[in-house]
Amino acid sequence: MGVPGTTDIIDRLTALLSGPVQGLGLDLEALDLSKAGKRSVLRVAVDKDGGVSMDDVAEATKVVSDALDEADLMGGNPFTLEVTSPGVDRPLTLPRHWRRNATRLVKVSLTEGEELTGRIVTSDEDSATLDVGGTEVTVALASVAKAKIQIEFKREG
Repeated sequence: MGVPGTTDIIDRLTALLSGPVQGLGLDLEALDLSKAGKRSVLRVAVDKDGGVSMDDVAEATKVVSDALDEADLMGGNPFTLEVTSPGVDRPLTLPRHWRRNATRLVKVSLTEGEELTGRIVTSDEDSATLDVGGTEVTVALASVAKAKIQIEFKREG
């Protein structure tokens, strides 16, 4: 839950931080600003193909912190910065999310109401092919209402 009226600040923070984060070879996946007592908490999620390492997070924290200090978009108000990778529960909304989760099990709700659960076989900018019970099904990304990775404690095969 973001702080009320933060849409403008989130847009400005996204514009400020996208360049430095991309300069590290990372994608800025999400920004969230919330209140925690008298302080605000700025959560910045970064990702890349192959996943992010602790070193990636440390480098991103430094460039984000430096950019925030230089621009002073937080208005001198106290805040805590948290830089992290997106959680496994992040919805798949962009083609790169599908690519980065190849071979993972995903539950897909289509805009027509149909639901599929299958393993991502391949994907491109427009579609993803899933193995649904041994049958390959190609889904247009534009027809996906919601898609989330399913947590597997004991992966088959």
